[in-house]
Amino acid sequence: MNALINAISLLFFLSEFTLFLLKRSKSAEVKIRQGRSSMAILWSVVALSITAGIFTAYKFPRADQLPSLEYIGIAIVIFGFIIRYTAIIQLKKAFTVDVAIAKNHQLKMDGLYKKLRHPSYLGLLLEFLGFSMLFNSWVSIFVINIPILIIMAYRMHVEEKFLLEAFGDDYRNYMRKTKRILPGIY
Repeated sequence: MNALINAISLLFFLSEFTLFLLKRSKSAEVKIRQGRSSMAILWSVVALSITAGIFTAYKFPRADQLPSLEYIGIAIVIFGFIIRYTAIIQLKKAFTVDVAIAKNHQLKMDGLYKKLRHPSYLGLLLEFLGFSMLFNSWVSIFVINIPILIIMAYRMHVEEKFLLEAFGDDYRNYMRKTKRILPGIY
């Protein structure tokens, strides 16, 4: 299972690093930009949480009586990846890793965005949840996911505040019709 954890870790890192390199807003196309510090905080929390999760996986009793936890984790990682990249593809050029509004930016309200305001974050959260399950440790699942969930909620707040400033009542109405990351719930 260690080889699988290493492979998924490497694929996740390469995927996110590629997004970081290719999907940053370009100065010539940007009308307004915000939230760079929240991205730095987000990835710092992610690194610390995963490090703590790895440590706790070896320090606390594992859930070895539930080997299916690892397989469920793999399925959740794949499902999260599909949701995240579907959301990114649907946004096309409007998707950036930093919070930015392009000069010709239009509010996306169809596809996955018809029900959710942040499907990309949902996909990312699912990837972390599934990844944490690969350690087969209940403690690691909580150690990895609670801080990441908190910082992602903060990042969504930063982004929504920014979108409200940029789109005003259009975004306010969109917020009334949709949930952040869980249809009908949150």
